[in-house]
Amino acid sequence: MRLDKYLKVSRLVKRRTVANELCDAGHVEVNSKVQRASYDVKPGDIICLRIGSNEMKVRVENVNEYSTKESASEMYTAL
Repeated sequence: MRLDKYLKVSRLVKRRTVANELCDAGHVEVNSKVQRASYDVKPGDIICLRIGSNEMKVRVENVNEYSTKESASEMYTAL
């Protein structure tokens, strides 16, 4: 699954366009490398997301095409 779509489906970012803009601006790192929105996310990846002065680090647990509000938090583990 694309990185921008994963951020949206897992509800780390509210909108996919915002996730795409964050990737283009270099605010999203996967495994300590800045990645583009088209990066293919896999279980075990470490995503570091910087929004303003806040930094969030998560480990990808599973990749689902769709998720409900309750199951979205099962897609990642906060570090």
